[in-house]
Amino acid sequence: MTRIRAARIAVTAVVPAELGLVVCLAAGVSLPGWALAATEALLVGVLLLEAWVLYGLYAAERARGADRPAARRAAVRAVVPTQVRRLVLHELRAAASLGRWAVRGRHGVRPGDLAAAYTGPQTAMMYGMLFVSVIETVGLALLIPWPTVHRVVLVLDVYGILLVLALHAACVTRPHVVRPDGSLRIRYGALFDLAVPSDAVASVRVDRRYPEGRLVTLSEDGVLDLIVGSQTTVTLELNRPLRFTRPLGAMGEARTVRFHADDPRALVTALRRQPAGA
Repeated sequence: MTRIRAARIAVTAVVPAELGLVVCLAAGVSLPGWALAATEALLVGVLLLEAWVLYGLYAAERARGADRPAARRAAVRAVVPTQVRRLVLHELRAAASLGRWAVRGRHGVRPGDLAAAYTGPQTAMMYGMLFVSVIETVGLALLIPWPTVHRVVLVLDVYGILLVLALHAACVTRPHVVRPDGSLRIRYGALFDLAVPSDAVASVRVDRRYPEGRLVTLSEDGVLDLIVGSQTTVTLELNRPLRFTRPLGAMGEARTVRFHADDPRALVTALRRQPAGA
């Protein structure tokens, strides 16, 4: 446990420093040789520590009889915090969504499925954020007189613009999905994904609400709100509680799910078309 704790602390300490170094280099900032050498030496040391800890955990899992993929996954889960894994995975999936968006592709939608979009209430806000970000980038480029600071801010601003685009692209290319068997997949980009089997659906109805809270809000009585643009339009009652994963990895359990669909009647009709438990 001491090795695992040390590996986690090392990752937590070195990742921000390495990100700062990458931003500076991408911005063309000239750093002293000793700063580069010290940072890279620290990174190499952390990588060696991580490799040592990961190999030890991998070997222990193999000795218990796990196959190679399972042993690798167990070792990574033990060393890398859940929140870090989830954030990295979200970044990768969102980046991939940009390419899928460009070719009008959709993730996880098969022939015969109903794809239900949910981005309507947030589209204007997303493009508004992009517009403000571009104006801010141009404004700071004109106002900041120091070349080094200007380059660093430019890199950060461009990254922020790409991040907003990627988040919206992930939502567009990952719609809710109603399967022909009556099952439902409720999503929000790469951040949230809940599979609802057909035999877990008790009832579904169009129900427009304007709840307060974050994207994923769970009440004490098991009502899960997946809020888009400060609203939900569909209420799904379950005949048994379903576990779900929050964006940063925490677990929850829902008995009722309220979420948004741009065309809630089409989604509700498609779900009702199949008898419960079909």
